[in-house]
Amino acid sequence: MGSSPDVSDSSNRNSRRPRSPFERRVARLSALLAAPGFLLSGIFVWLQPWSTQSKLVLLGAELLACLLIGVALHDHIVRPLQTLANVVGALREGDYSFRARLAVPSDALGELSLEVNALADLLALHRIGAIEATALLQRVVEEVDIPIFAFDPADKLRLVNSAGEKLLQRSSTHLIGRIASELGLQTSLSCENETLVALRFGSDARWFVRRSSFRQQGVPHTLVVLSDVSRALREEERRAWQRLIRVMGHELNNSLTPIKSIAGSLNARLSATNLDAEQRQDFERGLGIIEARAASLNRFLQAYRQLAQMPPPVLQQCALSPLVKRVAALEARIQVTVIPGPDITLMADPDQLEQMLINLLRNAAEAVLEPATSGENSNGSNNRSSESGQQIAFTWKLSDKDVILTIEDSGPGLMNPSNVFVPFYTTKPGGSGIGLVLSRQISEAHGGSIELTNRSGQRGCAVKVTLPRQ
Repeated sequence: MGSSPDVSDSSNRNSRRPRSPFERRVARLSALLAAPGFLLSGIFVWLQPWSTQSKLVLLGAELLACLLIGVALHDHIVRPLQTLANVVGALREGDYSFRARLAVPSDALGELSLEVNALADLLALHRIGAIEATALLQRVVEEVDIPIFAFDPADKLRLVNSAGEKLLQRSSTHLIGRIASELGLQTSLSCENETLVALRFGSDARWFVRRSSFRQQGVPHTLVVLSDVSRALREEERRAWQRLIRVMGHELNNSLTPIKSIAGSLNARLSATNLDAEQRQDFERGLGIIEARAASLNRFLQAYRQLAQMPPPVLQQCALSPLVKRVAALEARIQVTVIPGPDITLMADPDQLEQMLINLLRNAAEAVLEPATSGENSNGSNNRSSESGQQIAFTWKLSDKDVILTIEDSGPGLMNPSNVFVPFYTTKPGGSGIGLVLSRQISEAHGGSIELTNRSGQRGCAVKVTLPRQ
């Protein structure tokens, strides 16, 4: 029991004692191996009756031979180990092109070389697989048309795909390293997973947020995937409106037709009745109002049925510039300035596209021209009297995959933008409230979108129509 500390101290001292290099130990052991034979041969030679010079020459030759054999033995032992060390070092650095030579079976050093070469082949195969998998993953992430972001524990952006760049309208070089709050994405990190949130991107966009965690070099990261479900929600809402319109149309048509017919028949029979002039006038006025309102309500209903009965677009080659100029020429109430953009041909339904642009241009003109006493314009904003020189600018430009048409007016702008795409909603006298809804339905049927915003830094509204180039 008492000797244990001494043994432990001795082993600690031995472990701390510096160990000589492997090459020196090989040389020392080789010298020890040759020393007995050289000593015995030296004694044997010295005992011979030869001259001293002959003895020294013989012993020198024997010593030189021993040194040469020792050097060869040292090189034969150390050089393969150095080669294997270089191969392992290259593997550690990620270079899998080096291989050990003299890798033969039934040999201890050869088997070690074989195993090192097999390890290098396996690592090279795994590296190629990892590179291909990473390239495939990056390609898939880039091709996915939904924004994908990755944040580190400090909420700094570390990964963004092309859809995310398009959403944030900046390149990845300007986005990587920015904090989520600066990018407007803090809500996507703080909200519950798989929930709907409203981000600052787009006027009425609703985003479905999915989050997951992963590790990169041992550091936990958060992967955020955003899905714009606004179009799906609007499509479901549109189907609900269509069902409602069909039911209303059926029920109202069953009532409006006989009401109008009976009112007309009674009005025609008034001449055969014995009524004084005042009574006859009252009846005629009342029946006329009934007939007129029934006809007006029927026209009102037929207008809404366009939403439920609009056919899918028939796509064909459509030159954009002549179409825009033709639509602009139809508006004669106010000056429409067409700012020519690049010549481009779209795959679209020219009739539906023209109807959409006519609706949008008519809304812009009425927003400028409608007098202030009429309340609110068709965009849901307070009207003001038009000023001299007010006009509409119509232009288009190209992005990476889309064509963006812009209609800017100098009207009063939007005061209630949340209602602009609501069916049945209108503040325009005699309006049906389907112009903008129908326009958005046409754009989305073509794979595009419509956005209405107030002009930045000046009076008026801007309508941006985005359509795919192909």
